[in-house]
Amino acid sequence: MSDVGCDLREVKRARYAVAAVFAVHGGVTGSFATRVPWIQEHAGLSTGQLGFALAFTAFGAACAMPLAGRISHRFGSRTALRGLLALWTLSLVLPSIAPNLLTLCLAMFAYGASSGMADVAMNALGVEIERLLDKSIMSGLHGMWSAGALIGSAGGTLAAHLGGDARLHFALAAAVLTVLGLTACRWVLDLKATEDEEPPPRFALPPRAALLIGAVGFCAVFAEGASLDWSAVYLRDQLETSAGLAAACTTGFMLTMAVARIVGDAVVNRFGAVRTVRSGGVLAALGGVLVVVAGHPAVAMAGFALMGLGIAVVVPLCFAAAGHSGPNPSQAIAGVATITYTSGLIAPSLIGGVAQATSLMVSFVVVTVLAFGLVVFAKVLAPAKESARTGAGRQAAVPDPRP
Repeated sequence: MSDVGCDLREVKRARYAVAAVFAVHGGVTGSFATRVPWIQEHAGLSTGQLGFALAFTAFGAACAMPLAGRISHRFGSRTALRGLLALWTLSLVLPSIAPNLLTLCLAMFAYGASSGMADVAMNALGVEIERLLDKSIMSGLHGMWSAGALIGSAGGTLAAHLGGDARLHFALAAAVLTVLGLTACRWVLDLKATEDEEPPPRFALPPRAALLIGAVGFCAVFAEGASLDWSAVYLRDQLETSAGLAAACTTGFMLTMAVARIVGDAVVNRFGAVRTVRSGGVLAALGGVLVVVAGHPAVAMAGFALMGLGIAVVVPLCFAAAGHSGPNPSQAIAGVATITYTSGLIAPSLIGGVAQATSLMVSFVVVTVLAFGLVVFAKVLAPAKESARTGAGRQAAVPDPRP
């Protein structure tokens, strides 16, 4: 990929713009997550039916992610991101207006599809900016996603506390986030395909390197999903804590991950991706051990905090490694994202199934083993050769400040 026309000031501006895009993307997720009980009640669903409908989010993302590269190739990265991000922010309204199980499944499919395509497009741009700056920025970008999710969830919590209708809440949130997203997209890099470049396939299996990288992401996202969905239950049921303290554990875990991601780039730039992930795997596994052997809530909360610190930067580094692994970064990122989305989908249900058959403590033994897998497989995140990272055949145009 040629750097013609890009100076350092413009690249830095594009970095801040993409960071804002990540925050907007996270804001949609945070807004939605807090109103799931309202959606369940509005559609008249049982817990099992709700879980079935929510699974369509990952299904939609997995189906649509491979299309993101084709769309970016056709329209250019800025126009593609502008359209895909707007689809994602506006899709927030759909779950709130679904009156039954069938319509909610369709809404969640569209919601997940738009999320996945925007996710691939913005991560591909983040990888390109990282390459131009020649330093790690992906952890900070994902930290901005976490910050956006926290802000979105705070707004949703307030709306729920006030008894607000989710249809109105989502409409207002979608409008604000769409405006913010479109504004931020004005300054992202405009990557355009050259005339002789072959368009990426509409659907294709990700390269082998991306599958290996995705396996590392799988371990991290499994631990993340298990901790987010089950940490409060673990404290309440295993350690008999109050509901407030149990909820505080989950919130603390999210805050730990957000802070670790924001400062994680400095660590990666100092020690490299492989050493950072290996060290993170040790921390996450140690945290898992503390959770399993905990006899006091403080010990378990410390364990979940260590797990959050250990896995925080892994997914951003997996996206970065995928983007640098070959000439088709969008295809590789889509492959890794599909694997991580799948991990996030199956983790909560698998943890519940193991807990039903044995105990919740045994479930977190599984989480601990997978967390240690980061130590074993971190080597696949080693930087690719420069020749594989150049992505010949595309050029980065000077970011145009006009909409």
